[in-house]
Amino acid sequence: MEANDIEDKELYKKYLNGQKEAFEEIVMKYKDNLIYFISKYTNNIYVAEDISQDVFVYILLNKDKYDFKYSLKTYLYMIAKCRAINYLKKESRIIRIDNQERLYKDTKNLEDEILDKVIDNKIKDDIKKLKPNYQTVLELNLIEGFKYKEIAIIMNKNIGDIKILLHRAKKKLKKLLEEEGIKYEE
Repeated sequence: MEANDIEDKELYKKYLNGQKEAFEEIVMKYKDNLIYFISKYTNNIYVAEDISQDVFVYILLNKDKYDFKYSLKTYLYMIAKCRAINYLKKESRIIRIDNQERLYKDTKNLEDEILDKVIDNKIKDDIKKLKPNYQTVLELNLIEGFKYKEIAIIMNKNIGDIKILLHRAKKKLKKLLEEEGIKYEE
């Protein structure tokens, strides 16, 4: 179990024992990434913000539903995915993942940063060309850093299916990038 998972579970236990500040820490820790993840489904940042608030309200109102054998992050993303899909069904919209830039936090020189940004945008553009399941599995693995087990829970599939799906998605992405002269390494 990762240190982050242990820390999250401890925060949630503190919240269950009456420390409201602990839940605020959880919200602050995951709010932005959760909104970004949801916006990939809704293609609308304002709707994603509303859904993320719903996720946190759900956790507040259903304290007993969280199973401590799973990471809190996985639980949050699983609820977020379900809420986003329910929203789309309700609104009868087609799932489409939009391109949003990530912030660069390291201090590279300007040329490297520009080159990275061009390649990053190209990768994102090529990911958008893939099937929705490929888009989701790549987003969860490459950008959010989830492991197979967590992705399986979020996508409601078994680990074997996720391994195959991720392998095929990476293979397809690599082919698209190589066709455009960009070398893709895992």
